[in-house]
Amino acid sequence: MIQFQVEGMSCNHCVGAITRAVQAVDPAAKVSADVPSQAVRVDSGADTQALRHAIEEAGYPVKSVA
Repeated sequence: MIQFQVEGMSCNHCVGAITRAVQAVDPAAKVSADVPSQAVRVDSGADTQALRHAIEEAGYPVKSVA
């Protein structure tokens, strides 16, 4: 499980956009998000940098990865 802290995630539409971006890299990825804390958790075998790039390309800067 990888946790990304993202900027700009403010609603369920944002969560959907991030989920679609991650699943474009790994269609089997499981994505969960907490809007108030702007945390996105991804369960995926894909490369962390590829997932980070996809989230950022969707318009959500990643502040940190854990």
